[in-house]
Amino acid sequence: MKQNYFITPIDYLKGVGPNRADLLKSELKIFTYQDLLYFFPFRYIDKTKYHKISELENTNSHVQIIGKFIDLRHSSNTKIKRLIGVFSDGNGEIEVVWFRGIKWIERSIQVNKQYVIYGKLNWFNNKFSIIHPETEVLEKHNKTLKNTLLPIYSSTESLSSKGMNNKLFRDLVSNIFEKSEKTFKENLSRSINEKHNLISKYEALYNIHFPQNQLLLSKAQFRLKYEELFFIQLQFVLKNLI
Repeated sequence: MKQNYFITPIDYLKGVGPNRADLLKSELKIFTYQDLLYFFPFRYIDKTKYHKISELENTNSHVQIIGKFIDLRHSSNTKIKRLIGVFSDGNGEIEVVWFRGIKWIERSIQVNKQYVIYGKLNWFNNKFSIIHPETEVLEKHNKTLKNTLLPIYSSTESLSSKGMNNKLFRDLVSNIFEKSEKTFKENLSRSINEKHNLISKYEALYNIHFPQNQLLLSKAQFRLKYEELFFIQLQFVLKNLI
């Protein structure tokens, strides 16, 4: 694979475009495909763990719930347009709120169909709610459970206000891998990789963003940390030789 692929300006990546590219550059200093590949998740969520609405406790925590939307309606109490959904898991109900993309949400959400929602809990008017959750049809969610860990990327208020959420970051990174061969240029020798039981460069980067399990994530983190320390030490040695 040609290495100049990774220095392609982020503007040209499918799903980005001029406006999002400007935000990625100004907010996260992401200018190229390589910058995005090295924008690692800061934590991971266990996709096999689900919460019951009746047992929710901590405000500001992130939760994942299986259930159905039993109602969708527009708010008429404020000047700000809102779409409010009532999500039920059979044991309780929680309010889900959208301020953006309302028309698209209305077209895509089907009442009484099973979904998995993921988002941050808010406490307002003596009840829990989730604003702009990630929403996925349960059937589709189950098909992706081979990757049990969900990567969470850091963001900013400006990015969030433009709908640049975790799902978008996952899609963008996926687009980079789909357009490239599975043979990234290896920067460590085979002997080093074998001696220290290191996975390949490609496997490390892929499993940082899309780990199938904790073991593969740990191997990816170890490989990338080893690589970083290796080149720091190499620079130190070369500097002393001069």
